[in-house]
Amino acid sequence: MWSATIFSATGTFVQSVAGSWLMLELTGSNTWVGLMVSSSTLPLLFFSLTAGALADMFDRAKIMVLAQSIMALSALSMALLTHFGKMTPVLLLLLGLMLGLGGALNQPSSQALLPELVPRGMIASAVALQSAAFNSARAIGPALGGAIVAAYGAEWGFGINSVTYLAMIAVVLFVAPTLGAREREESSVFNAVTMGVRYARYTERFRNLLALAALFAVTSAVVQAALPGHTTELGGSAGTYGFLLGAMGLGALIGVVFRQRITQTGIHLVPFGILLFGVSGILLGLAPNLVLAGLCMLACGVFWLLSLATMNTTAQLMSPDWIKGRALSLYNLAFAGITPIGSILTGIVADQFGTRATIVGFSIGSVLLGLATPRFRIPRLEEIEEPAFTYADSLNPHIDDTAGSDLSEEGPVIVLNTWIVDEEDIPEFLKVMQQLRLVRLTTGAYRWRLMRNVSEPTRITELFVNHSWDDHLAQHRRIDDASAAVIRKAREFDRAGGPITRHLISVDLVEALDDLDYMAKVASHEEMHAVDGSIPLMSVEEES
Repeated sequence: MWSATIFSATGTFVQSVAGSWLMLELTGSNTWVGLMVSSSTLPLLFFSLTAGALADMFDRAKIMVLAQSIMALSALSMALLTHFGKMTPVLLLLLGLMLGLGGALNQPSSQALLPELVPRGMIASAVALQSAAFNSARAIGPALGGAIVAAYGAEWGFGINSVTYLAMIAVVLFVAPTLGAREREESSVFNAVTMGVRYARYTERFRNLLALAALFAVTSAVVQAALPGHTTELGGSAGTYGFLLGAMGLGALIGVVFRQRITQTGIHLVPFGILLFGVSGILLGLAPNLVLAGLCMLACGVFWLLSLATMNTTAQLMSPDWIKGRALSLYNLAFAGITPIGSILTGIVADQFGTRATIVGFSIGSVLLGLATPRFRIPRLEEIEEPAFTYADSLNPHIDDTAGSDLSEEGPVIVLNTWIVDEEDIPEFLKVMQQLRLVRLTTGAYRWRLMRNVSEPTRITELFVNHSWDDHLAQHRRIDDASAAVIRKAREFDRAGGPITRHLISVDLVEALDDLDYMAKVASHEEMHAVDGSIPLMSVEEES
């Protein structure tokens, strides 16, 4: 898989050079070049969340094969249309968007597959190795692409890229049978997508990471988006443009080699990398010749790698396995999906003020963002503890015995947990309930409220709602050890032998409910409450 990644990514950079240079030849416009650069990532804005949900719901290897096939067809179409002289700026842009659609579908599945290929403790190293593969391609691909375009034309670049996708398909089909079985999301695509959004919304550290990645995407896009026009201003050609991009890739490889040593110095790589990437960009905009521009691109590559590899690893380590595809799709959306906005803005500004002023101006934005990064409170990698699921892992396999039944689709499911709390404990109780609210909303509930009994103010009820019975059972399996500790802490506040819980499920007024069948199907749910630290179920006698 790693070797195939190098081969495929090399083709991608050959394609990028060919597409950007051909668009410049067809239009002579920096705006059109910016649109072409953005076309490969623009579909992430609209399809990334759905792709992440699909990665959690279906076989990730099969999704990758479908995505690679879409990209191969797009690249082959570009090659044929260009060869026969039928290519237009609009067609080139549309095929670029098709290529981007395949990339958006591929990315979450490819990234989420990583934990299935290496042990948990090696994820950070595996992400760095993937970055090394990608940036090896960045060092080779642009220079190779520039040489191919200069010697044979853009159609050869497109054709070579289509072959690399076929090679990746073959490798994925070879590796797929060796992957172990995993638990898949049992839900509709819409519910799965909204669950991913709620996870990001109510997980503060992950939300901050997404915001930082999005801002860096806007400010950093200028280096690649404005480079074709900047190369021509410095007297370069298509080959020179490829070598400048290759210099950035070589810098990224240097960053991979020295990343661990820099980490050992205690430097927080995220603000460090963003700040110095901005400084390198400013120097690139001011560079008077191609030699100095190449050195600046080399520096950009080093700090680009340090920033992005660390943020990508942070997203991987923060995300539990059950939602990893959606979490990574959100990260991709925040960075790669927002990058087209920066590319388009770059093209517009460059047409008005020139590439030098544009590169310097956007890079100053990266410097300011690097200085502000500590306010985002992004943890260092060594500070991130991967979530453990001691209670969920102890559940028996028969917890899924409602799957495919009428009960599994019934919804919504309302859960009511009631405490009787001493009046003096209520302020502290409410603080714990704020934490419990986040637990419910990040593990499956789509609504949460805390209610007080009007006639008995110390009787307080938590209410949360799941889409279906399957969603509620899945919520039990998503309780990690930290969440279980919050639930245990909340349970300690009750002063009446509880708290107690009630589960309400919608009743079909037309079809009768078989009580015996119903009781058999919810037996596993009782075991969940007994094992995973949840609030104990109320018996019939207690309810009476």
